Amino acid sequence: MDIQNLGYALTQVAHNFGASAVVGGAVASLWLAPRPELDRSLAWLVCVGWAAQIASGAAFGAISFYYFGKFPDLGSLAIAALAIKVACAASGFSLAALYLLRAASWTAALRRRIWHILAGLSATALTAAAFLRWFS
Repeated sequence: MDIQNLGYALTQVAHNFGASAVVGGAVASLWLAPRPELDRSLAWLVCVGWAAQIASGAAFGAISFYYFGKFPDLGSLAIAALAIKVACAASGFSLAALYLLRAASWTAALRRRIWHILAGLSATALTAAAFLRWFS
């Protein structure tokens, strides 16, 4: 068995579950009637999902660096897609963490707006992932 490919595959599993959590959690909050107790659980799911995205994204680079002594060669479109993904992940994680810390004192309208932003960030990151995959 090729350990490098196993590393990439396991990292991809974590990355896929992270993507599912950030998209699914945000969409579920918007789809269901607003319930603060459920939204808090979904915010945890989204926050952990973004953390998984960040960690697994870094792991992809680390595996490549370990086995090849350099990071993957990426074209300009792939670099732009990666930058978008990184920005979405940092923003999404920060916003979900802020939600967990402060949402209890926010208005219902502000909490709803935050969920719209989290859903938009997750959709943008997922779209950028496709460009990163196919243009790298």
